[in-house]
Amino acid sequence: MRLAEYTDYTLRVLMYCAARPHQMVTISELAAYHGVSRNHLMKIVTDLGRQGLLETTRGRGGGLRLLKDPAQVRIGDVVRASETDFRLVECFDPGFNRCTLSPTCRLKGLLDTALQAYFQELDRMTLADIVTPVPVPVAAPGRPHPPARRAKPSPTA
Repeated sequence: MRLAEYTDYTLRVLMYCAARPHQMVTISELAAYHGVSRNHLMKIVTDLGRQGLLETTRGRGGGLRLLKDPAQVRIGDVVRASETDFRLVECFDPGFNRCTLSPTCRLKGLLDTALQAYFQELDRMTLADIVTPVPVPVAAPGRPHPPARRAKPSPTA
């Protein structure tokens, strides 16, 4: 199995945010940390917002943060939502299958079983299982704590 780059960065964005609960994260911060273009991350963040996984706030003091408890975000669900194609071989798509071995081939069944096992494993794991929270920075003696960007309380909270 190989994840698309889009899915890889989708998972990285979620992991980065989950490791910083209660903290607003900016696209620029994510881009610099991961070495990815802001435009690419904007698309990912927009999709994650539509899926209800991220809250995004524009303007000064804005940014993004994880909306759900990391223990409620299944990795399998994230991968299914961000990948576009799970056809491992041509015969997975009957509309485009030109393989002459299809009537007697057992490879498709084997690969289908492997794909199901792959998702069973991903469904077993949550964002909380794969993230270690980032410790709060401790100030050096005689120096103030570095400012942390905190999420503003939600008007519905």
